[in-house]
Amino acid sequence: MAMNVLLITADQWRGDCLGAVGHPLVQTPAIDALAADGLLFRRHFGQAVPCAPARASLLTGLYQMNHRVCRNGTPLDARHDNIAFAARRLGYEPVLFGYTDSSIDPRSCDANDPRLRTYEGVLPGFTQRQPLDEASAPWLSWLRRKGVAVPEEGLDIYLPSEGPADPPSGAPGGYPAELSEAAFLSERFMDYSDEMGTAPWFAHVSFLRPHPPFIAPEPYNRMYDPASLDDFVRAPSLEEESASHPLLAYIFETQGKSSFVHGAEGLARDWDEAARRQIRASYYGLISEVDAQIGRIVAHLKARGLYDNTLIVLTTDHGEMAGDHHLFGKLGYFDQANHIPLIIRHPDAADVAGQQVAAFSEAVDVTPTILDCLGAKAPRAMDGRSLKPYLEGRDPEDARDEVHWEFDFREVVTGTAQEAFGLALDDCSLSVIRDAAFKYVHFAGLPPLLFDLAADPGELNNLAEDPAHLSTRLRYAEKLLTWRARHLDRTLTGLELTPDGVRGSF
Repeated sequence: MAMNVLLITADQWRGDCLGAVGHPLVQTPAIDALAADGLLFRRHFGQAVPCAPARASLLTGLYQMNHRVCRNGTPLDARHDNIAFAARRLGYEPVLFGYTDSSIDPRSCDANDPRLRTYEGVLPGFTQRQPLDEASAPWLSWLRRKGVAVPEEGLDIYLPSEGPADPPSGAPGGYPAELSEAAFLSERFMDYSDEMGTAPWFAHVSFLRPHPPFIAPEPYNRMYDPASLDDFVRAPSLEEESASHPLLAYIFETQGKSSFVHGAEGLARDWDEAARRQIRASYYGLISEVDAQIGRIVAHLKARGLYDNTLIVLTTDHGEMAGDHHLFGKLGYFDQANHIPLIIRHPDAADVAGQQVAAFSEAVDVTPTILDCLGAKAPRAMDGRSLKPYLEGRDPEDARDEVHWEFDFREVVTGTAQEAFGLALDDCSLSVIRDAAFKYVHFAGLPPLLFDLAADPGELNNLAEDPAHLSTRLRYAEKLLTWRARHLDRTLTGLELTPDGVRGSF
């Protein structure tokens, strides 16, 4: 019998926010149990932020410099292969519960096509079994049928049940935990798995949480005491943090509270310490709430006799600053926004159950790994590498000793970033190379950054202009250039036309 595949993503989940990796506070018993029965990758990193670029890399196996989804709303070139197309070639119908934030290639459809008016489209190849984007209309309709009083403005359900929205108080939202968005999506997936019976399936369950708005339902809203949280990693003052790089100064001047707390107004930088700690507590609460729903899904698979024939891959698109560096959201070059969870549970990999991989891995590796587990070879154009050797108890020959990611801060519609920095559209970008020793950040149009991670794990002391570290900066800049040269689009570069026909391979 063909193996089932379950790819679970949660949105905006930091890689350090798991009990299984030793977080001192965050409780994730369901995911910890999955990790104990699978393989956990401790140093796994996403390739880009925000959601659309990150998911493009995850689902195509391509770095941003090749898929070129720079921002939410950047079209994904229709020529690229992806995990859904590959699943269909293997005889599966890949189904989606939630969203992939994929913008359709405008060259592939008529100018009147409604898909051109949203960035929250569906990755080509997927059958969307249950839509659930940020507007959440299907969930809100479900809530009404369950007897919940949904506000006329549906998203006002994220307003606190008592008191003002800002400053955030920790009051719950307007729905019970058993009827959350995550619960709704879990129900839909479990219905589907029941309907499939013994037929093999390929499902992608894409949870919206712990993505903002940062407000949690009972009892998760009070699960973490703001006064007892772990300390923020940051410069002593917002002014010092802002002075550390022009990009941070720009973000502090433009990032609004409403991106994180529904109903709040003004700039996020203006929140006081109490508000920041409450937001982090709510973020942790949302993590625990989603963890409970993941536990329900795993329990359902076990009860239906499906667990031992299902490849489960659990990851996310990107992380969350959660107050570190005086920031919220997903942006830039910090580890908090790019270090993400990855757990793989393979039915035939009991020998590695409970182990943890210390080597680096990247989001682009997920699609090649799933294909390898299904007996298929990833196309040559994909940048990722299969992690299956780790599931077999051995290190791959091409094990990573560094990771890379990119971030594009262009503003196509408003032009505000270009105007603020005096840069052209394509100069508003950065590339990161990070290994165990250093992180080097190269900007197309702004000053570079260099951090000694052994001496400065909080990334607070930029050494890029330090004469004692110029050779290190040059070495990492050359390594970054080599990485880019090796991974330029390779779709046809492994082929050659000869008098005897086509030689090489795709």
